[in-house]
Amino acid sequence: MPTMRDVARLADVSIATVSFVINETKPVSAATRQRVEDAMRELGYRRNALGRALASKRTRIIALLYPALQRRLHESAVEFFTSAAQAAKDLGHSLVLWPISNEADQVQEIIANGLIDGVLLMEVQLDDPRVEQLTGSTMPFSLIGRTRHPEQLPYVDVDFENSLVDAVDYLEGLGHRTICLLDNGSAELALAGYGPLVRARETFAAEMARRGLEAVHLSCQDSPISGEGAAEELLATAPDATAVVIMNDSAVFGFVSGLSRHGVRIPEDLSVVLFASTPDVAASTDPHLTLWRLPGVELGRRGVESLIDQLEGRGEPMTQGVVKCTFEEGASTAAPRAGGG
Repeated sequence: MPTMRDVARLADVSIATVSFVINETKPVSAATRQRVEDAMRELGYRRNALGRALASKRTRIIALLYPALQRRLHESAVEFFTSAAQAAKDLGHSLVLWPISNEADQVQEIIANGLIDGVLLMEVQLDDPRVEQLTGSTMPFSLIGRTRHPEQLPYVDVDFENSLVDAVDYLEGLGHRTICLLDNGSAELALAGYGPLVRARETFAAEMARRGLEAVHLSCQDSPISGEGAAEELLATAPDATAVVIMNDSAVFGFVSGLSRHGVRIPEDLSVVLFASTPDVAASTDPHLTLWRLPGVELGRRGVESLIDQLEGRGEPMTQGVVKCTFEEGASTAAPRAGGG
């Protein structure tokens, strides 16, 4: 097995220089670094990750905290994970998914164990105890989401407010005047004050009232069978509704199936918009759904970049920003039927 001495001899540098390159403890010129890297590759020398961490006092590991005990893993979240993992790799770090509850004491355990350099937090509540714990620590962190008062926090988030205004505007433009928002009741039960849900509900109610349109609001659990129940509830309680905005990935298939079972045609009898989701979910039904696509790839990347900027001491301004969903037209929306609302 090749040693550092072998690498130093082949690269014609000192053993100390090889150590500086491997452990990133002192700056080395680009040309010298390249010689050392080439020698390591030629000899098949493998870095000792533990030794590197001990030398630099950094593990180059960041943790993506997901409250898996409260929120099931859904399709939209996977986009965040994969994008964040790729961004971390590109910047010389490893990202681990750390499924925990949303309780502050579990965050404290992670901070204290010394295994990670920084934290990326998902599924943020308006009054999130995990954020309070991180703010009071020395652990660098960034949020994918926003608290009630995010002014002094590093975050990137979905612009639920303006994206939902666009969805309502689109449906009103088609002629719809009675529109239902079907959201995720499971999120409400699991995470009190869950930011996306609160913002979507408030925006929908305010925007519908501002336009003089009739708003209907329903919630269901995040499962296909609950989606079927929501279809029955909509037909029973709001038969005049001509359009639905769904913000519940796991209920979509059941909702569409439930409508079909009752002879409701999409989009002839009811237009359906999938909100803050992914093309894969939109394509899971017949017809394929018109979509406001969640910017998961961009948010995952920007969240990691914000965190690594802190770790590397780049002195960049604190990242704060929101990204709108993008419109992808499907076959599930049309003007309301004659005489519809």
